[in-house]
Amino acid sequence: MAQLRAFANEQHQQEALHGHGHGGDSDSNKKARAGLCGVLRERKVVELARAKRRLVEVPYTATLANAANALLAGRVSAVTVAAPPGHWIGAGGSLIVESDPATGAARKHYIGMVNMLDILTHIAETGHDDDDDASAVKDGGGSPPVDLDRRMSVPVSSVIGHSLEGLTLWTLHPNTSLLDCMETFSKGVHRALVPLESSADNVVAVELVESAPVYRMLTQMDVVRFLRAHGAELGGVLSRTVRELGAASEAVLAVASRTKVIEAIRTMRAASLTAVPVVDAPMDAYPGTAALFVRQGRGKKVVETFSATDLRDCPVAQLRSWLGASVAEFKDKVAEYRRDGSRPLDAAAGVQSPDEGDTNTAVEAGTGNEEEPPRPREMVTCSFQSTLGEVIEKAAASHVHRLWVVDGEGEEEGLLRGVVSLTDVLRVVREAALGEDRELHDIVSS
Repeated sequence: MAQLRAFANEQHQQEALHGHGHGGDSDSNKKARAGLCGVLRERKVVELARAKRRLVEVPYTATLANAANALLAGRVSAVTVAAPPGHWIGAGGSLIVESDPATGAARKHYIGMVNMLDILTHIAETGHDDDDDASAVKDGGGSPPVDLDRRMSVPVSSVIGHSLEGLTLWTLHPNTSLLDCMETFSKGVHRALVPLESSADNVVAVELVESAPVYRMLTQMDVVRFLRAHGAELGGVLSRTVRELGAASEAVLAVASRTKVIEAIRTMRAASLTAVPVVDAPMDAYPGTAALFVRQGRGKKVVETFSATDLRDCPVAQLRSWLGASVAEFKDKVAEYRRDGSRPLDAAAGVQSPDEGDTNTAVEAGTGNEEEPPRPREMVTCSFQSTLGEVIEKAAASHVHRLWVVDGEGEEEGLLRGVVSLTDVLRVVREAALGEDRELHDIVSS
């Protein structure tokens, strides 16, 4: 069917460009909707959502330790938080309810999502815990101690909204086109719930109120994987360069290799970032607090990435000792842990093991039907001369949400020049689709 649609779209586009075809205004409208924009308008989010497995969730009463173990055990980037209906206001005022398929009665209320950055931000926000607390740990650099046991025992519902993304829980109507979905995702929303059936009528965009028997999670990565799989239908946009499309942001906050992990977390939270590049910056070059992070990483040699996925892969039992490590030391510890393949599961989190057939739809790898395979993480980069197709291929193949833009040769090789995120990718593809659509309309109407 995809091949048939691609052929039809190509035929319609050629007819529109050359003024052929019959059938009056109706045919003209069909011609104008051909091409990249037509492909993205035709496909609906429910088509992608149906390929995803059901949500992994934690109850609102679960502790942060439970939630962290659930993230690690399922190798997922976020979990939904469920509560009894009628007692909570959801994140951002949302009211997203799972209903009984037979009676329509509300069964549970999804009040938000939590990721590892939310949890560690809560830890990093410590102010003045008692110095003599037996469970306190020094995080280095003269920062106050962290009462880790107490902070990890609070309910997960208390940290919803600690990161920017968690401030609102979005849903997309199942009939929303990929083009409209990309508008939402190009504004920094990383994921949204999609009901496989919706009670809402005549809504084809983002919503804050929904009641449905079954939900799936659609992510930016899912849409990027669709673009990767349907490259032949997308026309010339994939052959255009990062520079030509304006896909890269040149303002990049970075951290130094010797930055303490807890300080890196605070920096990421303050800047609403889920990942930062780690640059080769000597500590004595940045006296005082500037030694902890590099406000402008551009022009520095990038050596690796520090991300929320690294934080997720830190086992809860090791948090106490690992938070005080440098970013470089922390990365080494996480890599060693990944190689060991250890995957503890806290049954109190209320989450099934993916081996039992349940996996979160916010998984960064695959289609959501398989868990993310444990393996060493490699830094993924591109240049301003890289094509968008190359960027999409690297992001999808490596399961990363951003590529650092680098340049240089010899000793200058690997100097940081910017970043291309999945948000940027979806933004420029949508802009190209709308631009092409306007050109087709102009040709048809002339």
